[in-house]
Amino acid sequence: MSSYAAPRAARDAYRDNAVLTASPAGLVVMLYDGIGRFLRQAAAAMEDGDRATASARMQRAEAIISELQVTLDHERGGEISGRLAEIYGFWRRHLDAARVEQDPTKLRHVISQAAELRGAFAAISG
Repeated sequence: MSSYAAPRAARDAYRDNAVLTASPAGLVVMLYDGIGRFLRQAAAAMEDGDRATASARMQRAEAIISELQVTLDHERGGEISGRLAEIYGFWRRHLDAARVEQDPTKLRHVISQAAELRGAFAAISG
């Protein structure tokens, strides 16, 4: 095992354990963290003129948003799940515009909103 493989394996094991033991709200917090991380990377790449990296990172964030959208429980979630669906739709439209316009400001807007929701879910998950 290389000197880099051991820390990576430990980090992966820690992450896997965190996911397996997290509450539903805790899992949502992790997903919002991922959206923020990928969009910050996309914004930096966009500012550097690296369209390929920006697009790849945005696709990762969009995959998370899609997962959040399809797992909404509209029966049990009522008005809250409806509002979240609207927010996720807004994010997707904003990311589409950011991609076309190559505008990292639009990414930062989504990052900010995701951070606010993350905080709310973090408070719920205790």
